[in-house]
Amino acid sequence: MDDREKVELFENAPVPKAVMTMAIPTIISSLVMVIYNLADTYFVGMLNDPVQNAAVTLAAPVLLAFNAVNNLFGVGSSSMMSRALGQKKYDVVRSSSAFGFWCALCSGILFSLLCTLFRTPLLAVLGADRTTAQATGEYLLWTVSCGAAPAILNVVMAYLVRSEGAALHASIGTMSGCLLNIILDPIFILPQGLGMGAAGAGLATFLSNCFACLYFFVLLFVKRKNTYISISPRQLRFERAIVMGVCAVGIPSAIQNLLNVTGMTVLNNFTSFHGPDAVAAMGISQKINQVPLYISLGLSQGIMPLISYNYGSRNGPRMKAVFRYSSGISISVITAIAAGYYLWAANLVSLFMENPVIVGYGSRFLRGMCLGLPFVCMDFLAVGVFQACGMGKKALLFAILRKIVLEIPALYILGTLFPLYGLAYAQFTAEVVLATAAVIVLARIFRGLEEESTP
Repeated sequence: MDDREKVELFENAPVPKAVMTMAIPTIISSLVMVIYNLADTYFVGMLNDPVQNAAVTLAAPVLLAFNAVNNLFGVGSSSMMSRALGQKKYDVVRSSSAFGFWCALCSGILFSLLCTLFRTPLLAVLGADRTTAQATGEYLLWTVSCGAAPAILNVVMAYLVRSEGAALHASIGTMSGCLLNIILDPIFILPQGLGMGAAGAGLATFLSNCFACLYFFVLLFVKRKNTYISISPRQLRFERAIVMGVCAVGIPSAIQNLLNVTGMTVLNNFTSFHGPDAVAAMGISQKINQVPLYISLGLSQGIMPLISYNYGSRNGPRMKAVFRYSSGISISVITAIAAGYYLWAANLVSLFMENPVIVGYGSRFLRGMCLGLPFVCMDFLAVGVFQACGMGKKALLFAILRKIVLEIPALYILGTLFPLYGLAYAQFTAEVVLATAAVIVLARIFRGLEEESTP
């Protein structure tokens, strides 16, 4: 995409066309990521061993913690880059991308070292017991000890590429790794293949992330004369404006993700008191619930460069039009999916494990979780706007409200009042409040931009 095409997309293309150009590849990429996550659960579930399935569920918070680094250097750098593009500050774009890339690489290596050195206490924190510790540790060996750096770089480079408007290339890179993972899963997991169980799922994930990183390296090399993205060490500068610009958005986004990890860990620990069957059912329900969540997240991430660019160029009316069009589509689609989940919860859970106990647990979990989906959708869109505009403090405030003030206390209260099944309604409780707050805050932001642009 040359400079003229970038300007046309960001500034002049009809809003529906601009949104779809950026959002559709990102949503498809997100859905493929969900399918690849579900593939792990599906093929491990084919072993009909709750311990192996519980291992994947218990390790999930650690993999989710990768997103703290992804958000710090991926979301932070891409927001800085798109705003700089809107202001025609191309040196800032190059320096921001180099800063994000190299910091992500170093963080991934550090993540691997720390998780390997403190493996035993980490397993205890995750809720693994004598039954599940070995399988969980084997899964973490490949996904974290060996795979943290490629897993993080894969996502961060997709953010960097997307910041210039090349959403299709960003999605192809991410999807290539996901599709390879889906192909490798049955080979490594099932007895008909290598029979590695949960460890095989981890190995497949590691190899697929390495492949995705290779795609992005080749892409940046081929496009080196037609892109402002740079991963050259010579462009790496620790200038105050660059570091603060990236971190102002990235740090609150990273903290938000760490709070998500905390919430998931609390949920898994509560669930683990009821045995491997309950943990496996909760994991399956969470993976199914991720499909609409990733659609919402994909749309939010897809429109972020459009929001950032127009915020940087102070084009408030176009920025508002992008948001209104996106929110209307997203909420309608997610509400329809939530209704389907509520009606056919048992059928969906039974696709992964034909165990009556797990299906019974899982269907009730899924019905509770899906009620919050339309509200989560609005929350994702609001946080996406905050991140795109460099409003890190607002994004952080919403993260604290969601987890510390609302969801984690709701887990304790509902888990006590309605043992086990009450846990699934904690997110719904939190998101109703947050969605209301999101509408109020966004209205004030757009009103301020309109007043600013009025002569």
